[in-house]
Amino acid sequence: MNIRIIAVGKLKEKYWRDAVAEYTKRLGAYCSIDITEIKESQLRANPSAADEEAVKTAEGEDILRHISKGDYVITLEIKGKKLSSEQLAEKMAGLALEGKSNIAFVIGGSLGLSSEVSRRADFKLSFSDMTFPHQMMRVILLEQIYRSFKINRNETYHK
Repeated sequence: MNIRIIAVGKLKEKYWRDAVAEYTKRLGAYCSIDITEIKESQLRANPSAADEEAVKTAEGEDILRHISKGDYVITLEIKGKKLSSEQLAEKMAGLALEGKSNIAFVIGGSLGLSSEVSRRADFKLSFSDMTFPHQMMRVILLEQIYRSFKINRNETYHK
């Protein structure tokens, strides 16, 4: 399975980079993993709703340029479907059985995703009703992908 994470913003803090590196290393035993960082658009002070929409649109266009036609796209959205770790593992196993070998997970910026990116999603996933920093979300996502592989292979780690 080829997994790509398309994420808005760079990881500036070393502790986030270290965590991502650790899970990327662990995932190497199970899949091909690639992380594409999209430049975060600048937002002026006291932005209007139109300014915020323009930022989401610009980031969305960049995201869509990195999604291939055959990719199965999973966006991370607050209003997406909530899954347990076991259900995410089932989802990943099901995609593999369906022959969907190129999975693209998309993490938006601080303003979320553009409507165009949301429409491109094959599945909208929510980790919580809460909002998390997109840097933290990248680590949480990688951990849950790793956990999914461990669950699907009946390997110890999960509990």
